[in-house]
Parts: sequence; structure tokens; C-alpha cells
Amino acid sequence: MKKIEILVHSPEETKTVARRLAEHLEPGMVIALEGDLGAGKTTFTKGLAEGLGITQTVNSPTFTIIKQYDGRLPLYHMDVYRLEDEWEDLGFDEYFAGDGVTVVEWAHLIAGQLPEERLTVFLFHRGGDERLLRFEPSGERYEQLCKEIFPS
Repeated sequence: MKKIEILVHSPEETKTVARRLAEHLEPGMVIALEGDLGAGKTTFTKGLAEGLGITQTVNSPTFTIIKQYDGRLPLYHMDVYRLEDEWEDLGFDEYFAGDGVTVVEWAHLIAGQLPEERLTVFLFHRGGDERLLRFEPSGERYEQLCKEIFPS
């Protein structure tokens, strides 16, 4: 499947796209987020949380690495930016195969531990509040997910 690109013009639009995605998420799904500092990875995650019915305040787990939020499905929010060893045993695979949705900010830093099948979302600055969101599904489950959310 080809990559899907969406141009958004505000943090609220970023969250709207993420909320729409969250409506279709199932247990065990993994979303890998990539983008520079300030690109909107945490904003995207906040939108996912809203779409999963999570009412808690969502913020980046920069110093704790993993935070869990409860909604329609549990949301496991990881920020691996400060992780010093990609292979440190933090039980990532248990989250990836768990009963919730896992979101990994700076996912490339633990590339060797990520499941082969996942949805990678790249967030690119386009100036001001404008961002380009690129969705790259890996695996049939994620290709189908993108077809449901972004019909051509």
C-alpha cells in the first residue's frame, strides 16, 4: 500500500486526524511516531487518547518512558528519546502484544524491538502550525486500517 499524506493546519486538526484513527484501533495495535522535536507527536497522542475515550491528561512520558491511560482500550504511551540502550529489557514486547494500543514516540530508537507489523506516522513541520502527516502501514492489518480511515 502506498503512503498516505495529510496536511493539517493546526494542533486541533492533528488531534482530529488522530481521533479518527483511534475509532478504528484494536487491541495489540502499535503506532510508531516519528518527527523532530515539536513536530506534534504528543499532540497526535492526545488525539488518540481522546478518540479512545481517555479523560486523563496526556503528556509526554519523557522521564518515565511509559505511561498507561485507561479508556475504551488501554493506551500505552512510550517516549524512548532518552533511552540509552535500545535493547534494555523494559518489557516492550509485553505492551506490543497486550490488550491495548501502544504508541511509541521516537520509535526508530528501538527499531530492533518494534513489531514488524505496525503503523508508522511521520510528522513534518511545514511552517507555523502546519504539519504534514505521513502514514506508512506495515502489514495487512495496518493496510486495512488505513483503507478504512483514508478511503481513496
